[in-house]
Amino acid sequence: MTRRTFRGVLLSCCTIAAAPLGADRALAQEALPDIEIAAANPIGRRAPARKEAAPGVLSIVTDQFATTTRLSTDDIRRSPGATLGDVLMSQPGISGSSFAPGANRPILRGLDNYRVRVQENGIGAGGVSELGEDHGVPLDPLAIGRVEVVRGPATLRWGSQAIGGVVDAGNDRIPLALPCREGEVSPLAPCMRVETRSAVSTVDAGLEQAALVDVGQGDFAFHADAHGRRTSNYAIPAYPYLSPPEDGAPIVGGRQPNSWLRSGGWSAGGSYFFDRGFFGVAVTRFESVYRIPGIEASETRTRINMRQTKVTGRGEYRPLSSFIETIRLYGGVTDYKHHELADEGGFDGIQQTFANKEQEGRIEVQLRPFELGFGSLVNAVGVQGSHQRLIAPGAEGSLFDPIDQRSIAFYSFNELSLSAQTRLQLAGRIEQVETIGQTPDLFVDPALSFGYRRNFAPKSLSFGVLQDLPLGLTASLTASHVERAPRGPELFSHGVHEATGTFDIGNPRLSLESAETVEAGLRRAQGPLRFEATFFYTHFHGFIYRRLTGESCEGDIGSCTPSGEGGGLDQAIYSQRDADFLGGEFQSQWEIAPLAGGVIGVDNRLDVVRATFADGANVPRIPPVRLGGGAFWRDSNWLARINVLHAFAQNHVAPIAETRTKDYDLLRAEISYRAELPKGAFAREIRAGVVGDNLLNADIRNSVSYKKDEVPLPGANARLFVDFVF
Repeated sequence: MTRRTFRGVLLSCCTIAAAPLGADRALAQEALPDIEIAAANPIGRRAPARKEAAPGVLSIVTDQFATTTRLSTDDIRRSPGATLGDVLMSQPGISGSSFAPGANRPILRGLDNYRVRVQENGIGAGGVSELGEDHGVPLDPLAIGRVEVVRGPATLRWGSQAIGGVVDAGNDRIPLALPCREGEVSPLAPCMRVETRSAVSTVDAGLEQAALVDVGQGDFAFHADAHGRRTSNYAIPAYPYLSPPEDGAPIVGGRQPNSWLRSGGWSAGGSYFFDRGFFGVAVTRFESVYRIPGIEASETRTRINMRQTKVTGRGEYRPLSSFIETIRLYGGVTDYKHHELADEGGFDGIQQTFANKEQEGRIEVQLRPFELGFGSLVNAVGVQGSHQRLIAPGAEGSLFDPIDQRSIAFYSFNELSLSAQTRLQLAGRIEQVETIGQTPDLFVDPALSFGYRRNFAPKSLSFGVLQDLPLGLTASLTASHVERAPRGPELFSHGVHEATGTFDIGNPRLSLESAETVEAGLRRAQGPLRFEATFFYTHFHGFIYRRLTGESCEGDIGSCTPSGEGGGLDQAIYSQRDADFLGGEFQSQWEIAPLAGGVIGVDNRLDVVRATFADGANVPRIPPVRLGGGAFWRDSNWLARINVLHAFAQNHVAPIAETRTKDYDLLRAEISYRAELPKGAFAREIRAGVVGDNLLNADIRNSVSYKKDEVPLPGANARLFVDFVF
């Protein structure tokens, strides 16, 4: 194939360029027209690229062996909030940590932090968000074109730290195609696509703005974007703290003190397309300053000043080979730092710093299908390596001394198609993890510090069956054994952790954490009735968690005493126990009848997870049962809907230092419009709408939040957004 022919095919494949930026355009890469480059499963296949579905259509994924949640640009733009957790909290099986407006990390089926990997275009997002709930993910929804949440066997592609799931944010910072419509320009002429994203919100006087530019000519495509947002202290129902200050004073003025946010960033990248593939690089900068709400944090004006610089690379090559179909390359280098500032002891300045320097790379080789006589076998193998160095110096001592962690892993995905209706998958991964750090002997002599070099070899294996059934149904059954190596802070922590209000003590003798999971699902993606039902059971061997001992501390181990007499920090020791997680999710959408050129219908959802230790005690910070539903009307351009989500009271709480959470009702409504404009109009496409959130102005406490007794979620909010594509 000549370069000119390659460019021409690329242009003919880019007919979805009129769709929102990042929305399934990865599928337009000509080098692999039917293989999804960013799929959860490296050998996953989809139909050819097509335009996004009408707004409000429930997306059910039937080509994966376990539950996968996908959000389009429309879904993201209609969601309020400044974080991935805000965008995803309304999805079945997903909640958020809700620690601060700039720090809301996704929680999947009750699993969080080191068990949920957050990444951008297949490379880890960087930062230290998994280390503390007050640490934000350095990624703004304004810069995202799609989100994919993956659970089950497909997570083996990214590592044992994704034992609970993967949240992958996608965008075009490394272009995968030229930004042109078919017939608009010749294959050699330059073409350009510009998008603006704007929104305002009432609950926090929020303003957000982004601009994205894509340019292509000849063998090259370039992308640039810039974004920023600012909010004030958000409004809440004028209720007092559940745990009031000593004077018992309620929140004055119905505003959550110390809850404002400022953030912004930019990115620039480009790709070179050659006869049998492409290679691209992007540089990204993100900065944020956000306040930490809460009684003590408000008094000390606690805030976090974050910055990150990241360089990522991505490539693909399809050799002239009868054995290899494609080779994929991913890489990233991250330099992250944030300062935690507060006015303590008469000093208003940096109290602690967290820094993370991280490198990650991955190479995948997909082999051509091999006919076995009884079926077609497709195999993909990969190798992944990473290095991370963490430091956390502070005015009152470090949470941990410098930690180095290195890993190398090999993985394989094998998919056997017995027929067009029956597919089997076998996936495996083996890692070598080395963690180097030191920690004092806090219980014998805190002055003595010992160095440790821990080596782990996590091994994981999964098996899945995918079966197409009559009536458009697809059934799935998966079983997996996954092992996770403990992370450095779990091994070597020995200091104050302000986010959780604990004095953390690591355990350098922790062993591998392992989980056996069985998941069964039934899905229907076509027709007027679409639904997805999933049931899962996971048994953990050596589940790692912060065990509250009942003692309290001030600032060092010597101050810890029983019965809460030592200070305001709860002593927490990283420990291991067997645990069981049992639950399920259900969502559906039924188009009842045509109406006024569109369709009227109803949708609903349910999710539940129950988690206990081997002795029957409750695992802490588990989301409650949630049940919701509503009605909608939509056509190809308009969407109007209203729904309510009821979260039941959470009474299954840990026996120490966790309180019950009352139930609440979250009412939402929206009306939005999306359309392609005729040729010659001022813009190519418009997307606009008004979304109302928590319209009952309910006092909502998130049961998984460490600060639920002090910090309610925002009150009634109206969000207006307007996007243009030129």
